[in-house]
Amino acid sequence: MKMLNIAFLVTTVALMNPASAGSGKSSPTSIAGATTVDVTQAKKLFDEGVLFVDVRKDKDWNAGRIPDAVHLDVKKVLSEETLLAEVKKNEPVVFYCNGHSCMRSSKATAKAVEWGWKKVYYFRDGFPAWKGAGLPTE
Repeated sequence: MKMLNIAFLVTTVALMNPASAGSGKSSPTSIAGATTVDVTQAKKLFDEGVLFVDVRKDKDWNAGRIPDAVHLDVKKVLSEETLLAEVKKNEPVVFYCNGHSCMRSSKATAKAVEWGWKKVYYFRDGFPAWKGAGLPTE
């Protein structure tokens, strides 16, 4: 009976904790060959005129974005050619999406590194952090 109670307790705790239940994905904290930046570092890059690439879905892009960002949906538009049309391989570029639960910016960042971009920044916290910090949006 005691073992049954312990098993019940462990199962209940696991079901109450989404992280242990495996229900949600979390983007990687870093991407090999890229620099992960937080919102403060992203704003500094923005102020320096570095290109930001929004890799979210059209509906997210239309709902709001970082000013002057380029929209290259990672699942529909992003390719080596479309990225090269926006930024040279020796120029810096920042990728972002919808924060930790969004895998799009990590995928785009990894692709850019694979394709030969040298100054790739991974803004893992993405648009929610940007907006939450009260930074400009359009």
